[in-house]
Amino acid sequence: MATEQRKPLPFIANFAAGAIAGVSEILTFYPLDVVKTRMQLETGKAKHGMVGTFTSIIREEGMGRLYRGLVPPLLLEAPKRAVKFAANDFWGKAYMGLSGESKMTQQLSILTGCSAGATESFIVVPFELVKIKLQDKTSTFAGPMDVVKQVIRKEGILGLYAGMEATFWRHFWWNGGYFGCIHQVRGMLPKAETQQAQLFNNFVSGSVGGFVGTAINTPFDVVKSRIQGASKVPGVVPKYNWTYPALVTIMREEGAAALYKGFMPKVLRLAPGGGVLLLVVEFTLGVFRKALGPPYV
Repeated sequence: MATEQRKPLPFIANFAAGAIAGVSEILTFYPLDVVKTRMQLETGKAKHGMVGTFTSIIREEGMGRLYRGLVPPLLLEAPKRAVKFAANDFWGKAYMGLSGESKMTQQLSILTGCSAGATESFIVVPFELVKIKLQDKTSTFAGPMDVVKQVIRKEGILGLYAGMEATFWRHFWWNGGYFGCIHQVRGMLPKAETQQAQLFNNFVSGSVGGFVGTAINTPFDVVKSRIQGASKVPGVVPKYNWTYPALVTIMREEGAAALYKGFMPKVLRLAPGGGVLLLVVEFTLGVFRKALGPPYV
């Protein structure tokens, strides 16, 4: 059966493939996320680059610190990535139906990715907040549940959703760049005649998508880290509150380069990480197709 005619896999298959891919990616690249967060939380002129931050963490706090805060994103990664790819599949079908297109176009792939990112953002906020609190150098929390208890006690249950708006924009722009580039790069690569060539194409297109998505969304990630890393003081308006005004504040006080703090560890994680995500997703979906047989193959 031709690829264009095969029956789309059920939602649960896309969900499971995204979950497996997400866990694979985070176990491989997590220390870079810790370094990235540390660089983003540092206000003023950066004292260390990526390598300096990495070595200072190991020297001053020990190797284990590079994995502090791993539990929340690890618990989150399966549902987060599952939602990302399942939502991308859902919105892609919906927009194709609304537009009357029989195949995905560049414009639809960007719109689909942005919508998938917006959907994903609502899931991730509490987990991201806990992760940021634990990754901060000044953190005194005993662990994930201690963060949750203290935030709820001081700020109420909605305190776990601090940075919701910034998280929305971070995921909105990253997914738009990621999935939009995947569609474009796949069309530019030689047609894959073997499974190995197909996996290579997936890795390349996913890596390019990861790079572009990261280049677009890093300023929003810096703002999100600042908002979620701050402690609220009763009666005092937070310095970083809403995303776009915060972007202006950081640029005015620290320069435009500050909006890209943590970019190097972030892109080193999410460019190959984006490739790993897509490679594992497509490989897992291929396994599901073979297991289910016609008409999915």
